[in-house]
Amino acid sequence: MSKSETLLERRNKAVALGVGNLAPVFADRAQNSVVTDVDGNEYIDFVGGIGVNNVGHCNEKVVAAIKEQAEKLIHSCFHIAMYESYIALAEKLIEITPGDFEKKAVLLNSGAEAVENAVKISRLASGKSGIIVYEGGFHGRTLLTMSMTSKVKPYKFKFGPYAPEIYRIPYPYCYRCPYGKEYPSCDIHCAEQLKSWFIGNAAPENIAAIVAEPIAGEGGFLTPPPEYFPRIKEICADNGIYFVADEIQTGGGRTGKFCAIDHWGVEPDLMTMAKSIGGGMPISAVVGRKEIMDAVHPGGLGGTYGGNPVSCAAALAAINALENEGILEKGQALGKKVKDVFNSWKKKYSIIGDVRGLGAMIALEIVTDKDSKTPAPDLTKKIVAEAVKNKLLILSCGNFGNVIRILVPLSVDDQTLDKGLSILEKAIIEQS
Repeated sequence: MSKSETLLERRNKAVALGVGNLAPVFADRAQNSVVTDVDGNEYIDFVGGIGVNNVGHCNEKVVAAIKEQAEKLIHSCFHIAMYESYIALAEKLIEITPGDFEKKAVLLNSGAEAVENAVKISRLASGKSGIIVYEGGFHGRTLLTMSMTSKVKPYKFKFGPYAPEIYRIPYPYCYRCPYGKEYPSCDIHCAEQLKSWFIGNAAPENIAAIVAEPIAGEGGFLTPPPEYFPRIKEICADNGIYFVADEIQTGGGRTGKFCAIDHWGVEPDLMTMAKSIGGGMPISAVVGRKEIMDAVHPGGLGGTYGGNPVSCAAALAAINALENEGILEKGQALGKKVKDVFNSWKKKYSIIGDVRGLGAMIALEIVTDKDSKTPAPDLTKKIVAEAVKNKLLILSCGNFGNVIRILVPLSVDDQTLDKGLSILEKAIIEQS
């Protein structure tokens, strides 16, 4: 019996069934964009810990920072004995996030925790309770963030009752426009509809914030047109509603800019960040306008492990690597290459209906045929399974489960990238 088979037996006996897994792969070590399992098999990683390892697995700067910090201080709780790295990371995030105004930050543990705190801050600062989110959006698995998340199975099924005062609007999905329009002749109808939405759903006087992923990650890497978010931000400003950018999956250079919302030239009132800013360590943040952040009373924000010293050190090193090792620029070139390859496949294979995304956050939508655009989730599962069987880790997403997404580390070398793309193409050919 292999080590993987032995571990799978132990996993099935000890770990709750509700914890899902892509495949029976047990990682032993990883470097850059390659994961080696306990039996010595090497897998090309197009998942990156679900958008976490933008600077690559075990980046040298991140590992060195973790080691150095762990030898000095692992935990004191920032509420009890403060430390410089928490302040330094808050300062750095304030510096590199959009907005030419005074900002402040709070550091936390996970993406869901960041979203929860962004909602808390928005509600207290505005004096209003309603929160608008998007169909297809994903914000986490806690009670509040699960309530904000759109997809029912597996994230919400039978976990109710859900948190109240959560409202939902359609996400701009140009390939399958919910209003039956076509871009650009639609004149951003989906954004303009928000004004009518207020009439029949919830008055703006009761809405604290709109929480939006710049690119809907779990929703299928949906990418709004350039006019969309500027118009939404205008409507928010006109109605005293905060605009919150959820950059948990899109941030950290994934789209070719450190913050994806920069592609739309929008300055959010609040922003949530996690995943890739930690270089593999658990950390998250809410960054936003000083007057909004400071509306919360002392003791109203925080947590035992929020802004852990080791995680702060890792995050500072990861951001340094993005800025000073050419990884951000490499990611831009990577994204262009992947998108060009995917567009060439779209011309060749009838099951590829759409190619979309920004930077290195690119996806393929799989359909039964281009004319009907009928989603093909079973076909997508087969493609993913075939790719994994041939040592490529890759994930699907989308409300229909028919989108294949790319979250390969931005630091991937050309040879590994080409090999991974070749494995994926062969899996697509077998199903075409």
